[in-house]
Amino acid sequence: MLNNYLYNNSGEKTDLRLKFNEDELNYDRFRPTYVAEMFNDIINYSELNSLKKALEIGIGTGQATLPILKTGCKVTAVELGKNLAEYVKHKFSKFSNFEVKNLEFESFITESNQYDIIYSATAFHWVPQDLALTKVHSLLKPGGTIALFWNHPFVNREDDVVHREIRKAYAKYSPSGKSPTEFDGSTCKQYADILSAYHFTDVRTKLYHNRREFNSHDYISLLNTYSDHRALQSDVKSGLENEIVQAIDKFGGKIIIYDTIDLYLAKKL
Repeated sequence: MLNNYLYNNSGEKTDLRLKFNEDELNYDRFRPTYVAEMFNDIINYSELNSLKKALEIGIGTGQATLPILKTGCKVTAVELGKNLAEYVKHKFSKFSNFEVKNLEFESFITESNQYDIIYSATAFHWVPQDLALTKVHSLLKPGGTIALFWNHPFVNREDDVVHREIRKAYAKYSPSGKSPTEFDGSTCKQYADILSAYHFTDVRTKLYHNRREFNSHDYISLLNTYSDHRALQSDVKSGLENEIVQAIDKFGGKIIIYDTIDLYLAKKL
């Protein structure tokens, strides 16, 4: 079951999907792009070229869009956030093969068998799974490609004193009762089996790795692109951020993020 909403102590509901829409400049600057090897694998698998049509679900600020646009294919993007949609409309205005629709994927209506590839970058989980996979299958042409990928950042490796101090701050201000774990790909087969169950074939999965380094100021800016962080109560958020900055600046002024990206490719039967 999706958990797209957060409730405060008064029972007021916040749609976490719209939190991304509050600071598109920060989002574009600090959210990661994806490794070139992954895009090469997607493009080669789907045989993208200027005669093909692509649909991107949840474009955000376009971290995964440019390599697809550069193949010359026609890219249509759907984006729930109005500010984000306007941002990418301007960002990719030089590309005549790009258009963006300001709506959620659930409300996107078009004829079946329209697209050669439908892809989504760290956004597909916001759509109910059955609706999402059924609709993608319908919209793809026979033999068309679904490409789904997620980035899993991890900042808590045990051998790093900065990360240990940050965990203490989270335990103090935002205790979850769960210990963070690094994504290891153990669930990849499970998701591949789900794609097969929805009548996709030639399912392939692959992991990619990346490493990023931030100073304390930029790391806080990155945190403010995450919906759950933005949704914290202001006093909790301020206290947590202050202690994170102190920890980073105390131990060298840098923090390392280890990214693991999982890619799923499949064809419509």
